[in-house]
Amino acid sequence: MTHLDYAEPEAPVIAGVKGDWEMVIGLEVHAQITSQAKLFSGASTAFGAEPNANVSFVDAGMPGMLPVVNEYCIEQAVRTGLGLKAAINLNSAFDRKNYFYPDLPQGYQISQLYHPLVGAGEVIVDMGPGLARRVRIERIHVEQDAGKSIHDMDPALSFVDLNRTGVALMEIVSRPDIRGPEEAAAYVTKLRQILRYLGTCDGNMQEGSLRADVNVSVRPAGSDALGTRCEIKNMNSMRFIQAAINFEARRQIAILEDGGSIDQETRLFSPDRGETRPMRSKEEAHDYRYFPCPDLLPLTIEQAWVDGIAASLPELPDEKKARFVREYGVTEYDAGVLTAERAAADFFEDVARGRDGKAAANWVVNALFGRLNKQGLGIADSPVTAAQLGGVLDLIAAGDISGKIAKDLFEILWAEGGDPAAIVDTRGMRQVTDEAAIEAVIDQVIADNPAQVEKARVNPKLAGWFVGQVMKATGGKANPQAVNTLVARKLGL
Repeated sequence: MTHLDYAEPEAPVIAGVKGDWEMVIGLEVHAQITSQAKLFSGASTAFGAEPNANVSFVDAGMPGMLPVVNEYCIEQAVRTGLGLKAAINLNSAFDRKNYFYPDLPQGYQISQLYHPLVGAGEVIVDMGPGLARRVRIERIHVEQDAGKSIHDMDPALSFVDLNRTGVALMEIVSRPDIRGPEEAAAYVTKLRQILRYLGTCDGNMQEGSLRADVNVSVRPAGSDALGTRCEIKNMNSMRFIQAAINFEARRQIAILEDGGSIDQETRLFSPDRGETRPMRSKEEAHDYRYFPCPDLLPLTIEQAWVDGIAASLPELPDEKKARFVREYGVTEYDAGVLTAERAAADFFEDVARGRDGKAAANWVVNALFGRLNKQGLGIADSPVTAAQLGGVLDLIAAGDISGKIAKDLFEILWAEGGDPAAIVDTRGMRQVTDEAAIEAVIDQVIADNPAQVEKARVNPKLAGWFVGQVMKATGGKANPQAVNTLVARKLGL
């Protein structure tokens, strides 16, 4: 899908008591940069370590400890910006965002407010055949994460784990271009897909590698004005994002229709209750007393360095999807399924290269992905390799096995592995193509069923019954095309 061949979907409308309303949604997605070390220290970013095991003196805010920028984290952020078709600012700077949290040892967060590393970009979000929403990216700034407060280990005490403190984050800030909960989830899904293709964030929402702050406001349908927004913090589930937006929009509509006004505030979503609740009044930038970080010089990068990163970018999902449709003749739907994950797309290409693309897509999407999903496995865990599946397709194309035999062969490969051609030979699965042998079976079936013969000559559609009997008699090994041709000839159809 390109910028030229889609239309934007109409904004969904919520019917209120006094009129129709429209949602306006923007997201701030916090994506943990894939890096072995933190943004300003050499401490590990490994998930699942013992509490406070991955903490350096810099992370702990010890006196005299100065931050040093991790160049690889900056490279990953630039790579992300390029992948989102965003402007890369060769001159950027870090600021201190001052606020107190128990799990923020320094008493401030090093972030970028005034001069972010990445400027305006975009994400094209598929919303159906021929429909897509263009969501503008306002900026991406690089910042350090805070730690984690733990309140459920003791009835009277709270604990602090600083392992996440100082981990590099990209805050990807969208414009308020999203118009519904489904679009919001689709946007996060598409953004996650791009980040995973780029290798800049693993997108693991369960581990907190990707989470979103969702800004929601409502306005009368057809209005261009922006209403007062409320921010729902730390959403880490597509389902919860949609539920929170639905609840929050209806809450605001009820207040406005009752003559009230919306207070700009930060809210939390309770999955158990399915509702949002106030957390604190919404701060503005001046509430955090931002000022340039005195411990870090402005960040200057070279255009040649950016160009080198751009040259190393992989083929991204939209381009890959369009190429699959063009080169392999697959449907847009199948292309979307095949390119959802980079590893799955690579697997398909290994199967399809030099073979019938549509047949390859059918086997990968339906047989392989269907079986993987049923057993809760990822493509990396597939018992059937691309080479093995390609071997099955080669046997079908050569007429050595039928579609039915191919399904049996797939089951053997799934359970036992092995070389497809060798299995076919050792187990006697090769398709019978000898017309004389097939004719002998057909003659026997016809001789045994004279009444069916008369019916088939009156109603030629009943010839399929004879085809089925022949396939059954040959254990499914007879060439179906030859059987159909010979049955028709023998019955005089």
